[in-house]
Amino acid sequence: MTATTTDAVNEKANGNEAAKGTGKAAVSDETAGTGKAAVKATAGGARTAGPAPAAGPSTVTFAKALNTALRDAMTADDRVVVFGEDVGELGGVFRITDGLAAEFGEQRCFDTPLAEASILGTAIGMAMYGYRPVVEMQFDAFAYPAFEQLVSHLAKMRNRTRGALPMPIVIRVPYGGGIGGVEHHSDSSEAYVAHTPGIHVVTPATVEDAYWMLRAAIASPDPVVFFEPKRLYWSKATLQLPVTTGPIGSAAVRRQGRDATLIAYGQSVPVAMETAEHARELGYDLEVLDLRSLVPFDDAAVVASVERTGRAIVVHEAAGFAGFGAEIAARISERCFYRLEAPVLRVTGLDIPYPPPKLEHWYLPSVDRVLDAVERSMEA
Repeated sequence: MTATTTDAVNEKANGNEAAKGTGKAAVSDETAGTGKAAVKATAGGARTAGPAPAAGPSTVTFAKALNTALRDAMTADDRVVVFGEDVGELGGVFRITDGLAAEFGEQRCFDTPLAEASILGTAIGMAMYGYRPVVEMQFDAFAYPAFEQLVSHLAKMRNRTRGALPMPIVIRVPYGGGIGGVEHHSDSSEAYVAHTPGIHVVTPATVEDAYWMLRAAIASPDPVVFFEPKRLYWSKATLQLPVTTGPIGSAAVRRQGRDATLIAYGQSVPVAMETAEHARELGYDLEVLDLRSLVPFDDAAVVASVERTGRAIVVHEAAGFAGFGAEIAARISERCFYRLEAPVLRVTGLDIPYPPPKLEHWYLPSVDRVLDAVERSMEA
């Protein structure tokens, strides 16, 4: 990671509510009572949280929701271990693991060398011995050296051993642009992973989903690549943790509409929501469908939405050519062909390497670009 990006990210993270304090001081009101004193021993080393006193709703950031999910999972189950580059004392570049090393000790939250293939290879070995590793790839494009471990071993181990060795591993990947990051700090690599059978791929877009989907991913017996849209880390919601949302593999309608469906995931969901609001001024009533889970894919929710509206526009930040939006468009065409009023359109990142920070606004899908696609679809 470059010095310029590190300074910029740390400055922003230090101002984030999710990064205030370390250790037990970093446990907010919504997690009070879920610490080690409130857990009960169970068979196999797992522990379950005991009753916790009720707390009222509070303002929670996306980053804090992730931090709380990790803390609650580590409290509930001694087999959950967290490791990666700078996740220990520093608490991660984005402070997602802030306070965990101080609370749970360096045996359960620890730093690793700058060696992503070794990080994931170590996690695979630990999973074979009954642990539930949660590893962090510091930035999206930093994960590429670990790809061989992911494709050759992580994705295949359960099938290779006829189910004898499940791989309950979560790979956390901060991904996407919009934060002024340079090359290797702003990739959207979800299509590479989604193409690999044996891996679940999820990406939350709301604070509620940030908490619950990470808890669900850690509890899963299968490997999950958990893509965290880093420009949403500082988004906020008023809620009371813990919270439960839909399971992995289910999409969610964020806004109902009748004229066209905007299909998005991760950081593109707020763009779709803003587009829908602007479209009202043009007389269009748009539905917004948040996929949440890329693998498993919720065909039923997508088909139901597109059949209601007759039109679909897919929005994602990754480059368009062979991007995940192409898979979505193909599935819609196969299942909804006779209900479509217009071709499925895509609004994506450009088919170029990620640009320098001052030019990224030209690359990223914008409200104007999505509105243009909506108008083309309505006029078809």
